[in-house]
Amino acid sequence: MTDHAAIAPSEARTLRSYAYDPRFRGIFFQALTLLIIIVAGWWIFDNTAENLARSGTASGYGFLRGRAGFDIGQALIPYTSDSTYGRAIFVGFLNTVLVAVFGIITATIVGFIIGLGRLSKNWLIARLCTVYVEVFRNIPVLLIIFFWYKGVLDSLPQVRDSIALPFSIFLNNRGLAFPRPIWGDGAWLIPLAIIIGIVATMVVARWARQRQIATGKQFHTVWAGIGLIAGLPVLAFLAAGAPLTFDYPIAGRFNLTGGTRILPEFVALYLALSLYTASFIAEVIRAGIRGVPKGQSEASFALGLQPSHTTRLVIVPQAMRIIIPPLTSQYLNLTKNSSLGVAIGFPELFSTTSTTLNQTGQAVEAISIMLTVYLAISIATSMFMNWFNAKMALVER
Repeated sequence: MTDHAAIAPSEARTLRSYAYDPRFRGIFFQALTLLIIIVAGWWIFDNTAENLARSGTASGYGFLRGRAGFDIGQALIPYTSDSTYGRAIFVGFLNTVLVAVFGIITATIVGFIIGLGRLSKNWLIARLCTVYVEVFRNIPVLLIIFFWYKGVLDSLPQVRDSIALPFSIFLNNRGLAFPRPIWGDGAWLIPLAIIIGIVATMVVARWARQRQIATGKQFHTVWAGIGLIAGLPVLAFLAAGAPLTFDYPIAGRFNLTGGTRILPEFVALYLALSLYTASFIAEVIRAGIRGVPKGQSEASFALGLQPSHTTRLVIVPQAMRIIIPPLTSQYLNLTKNSSLGVAIGFPELFSTTSTTLNQTGQAVEAISIMLTVYLAISIATSMFMNWFNAKMALVER
């Protein structure tokens, strides 16, 4: 009895020491959380499988090999109604990436210009940029999409009255038709030259940065980059014997034959997402520049730098560490908002996968595909922006 009575207080003190140990508590609660997630996931999986079996619904992703049976107006790769469901979903994925990439580039350029414009000392420019921001960010993006689609593009002339533009380009309410390039033998040299030009530009930019740090002398890499990225492909094009011909669109009474065209659905979605997101990016840019201490501008002016050089070399580099994190969120929002293209019939990922779901009834599989793809796009975007943020971070020397 005496031994047990002596041991009990010791064990109690040991338990209390574990309970107050931050490391032990962290491991315990993490293990408990993981256990809860596993149990909840298993319950959802088991319940779903039981419901599918009770309703007689087939499960699995074998339906992706079935014939789609529906057409897609805009496809970056060859596609017909005889293609598989998997190919149809992949076409929608490529269209989503296309809208996201062009939308992000345009929104960044417009947002940067508007953000700087709001800080302009010119009263008219500052007020116009303020009106732009307040109008676009306070209107639902779906309404902006319908405005471009129904209010602007749908009011264009019919096919028979197409607006003829130079270089065999036709504009009507069915889109913009233009010559389709047909590449011949040796055309592979051109993308290779573009890749080499981009790599060479990066090497030159890094050398110029190190040279400026070491000597203080600047080397303008803009013209060198333009020469490498644009000049090398032109030389490769000429060296390959100019392997390029065109399939020109021909205007008929009811339709256009030949060439290729950009759908009005794509244009409406692209413009709406770009201009809407640009209004938020403009505020991010303005806040980032405002976050740089005013003494930095005063010091640069005291050194004799011009206002344009001060903005480009002093203010913007320091503001980037404030701008990039919220800028990433706007890029992710634009990519996810591309799913609103289903409202106007643009064949993006959500649209093609939803059509597949309606025809096959594979709801769980179709939704899981959409969730996985959107998650992968968002994570890839976040990883790139996090890398870019690390490269732009200020390093003390």
